Amino acid sequence: MEVNNSYLESVKKQFLYYKTLGEKAMDQLEPEQLFVSINEDTNSIATIVKHLSGNMLSRWTNFLNTDGEKEWRNRDAEFVDTNKTKDELLATWNKGWDCFLDALNGLKSEQLSTIIYIRNEGHTVIEAINRQLAHYPYHIGQIVFYAKMLKKSEWTSLSIPKNKSNSYNSEKFSKEKSIQHFTDEELNKLK
Repeated sequence: MEVNNSYLESVKKQFLYYKTLGEKAMDQLEPEQLFVSINEDTNSIATIVKHLSGNMLSRWTNFLNTDGEKEWRNRDAEFVDTNKTKDELLATWNKGWDCFLDALNGLKSEQLSTIIYIRNEGHTVIEAINRQLAHYPYHIGQIVFYAKMLKKSEWTSLSIPKNKSNSYNSEKFSKEKSIQHFTDEELNKLK
């Protein structure tokens, strides 16, 4: 049980990190930049957000009892921009994340080995979580990369800035060793 609880805490932290990373990238853009697509085969950030939200809603709504590919999901429509404002886009983003995080927070460690289905293929809950731990950061990486391209030199780094590794490491190694836990603010975001 202890390992399962550690796993749940760890994945919640990872998902929260990537959610925050996506939000910080989008916050650096002008609202109209969220809807820029450089060609017909490239998704705008708005489209990526819509797809992520659609996936989260489908996968995590009543996920222990119904297939993760819901009949009401129209995946192809997720790749057509319908949000027109940044506020609409962020509402779409938050709707997906709220559904997902509510499902994750409702899990009990003994449910991690439960078999659930995605497109009629059985997965343990751990496998389903891990599947999304690969999928969501993949798209958030696209958001960050695209945002950085759109901002060009005005970009504020979301990780260790270029040519700053030594100073970053010096600061980290000047402190006592510690185990990172959720802050109250992080826990509140997961609720």
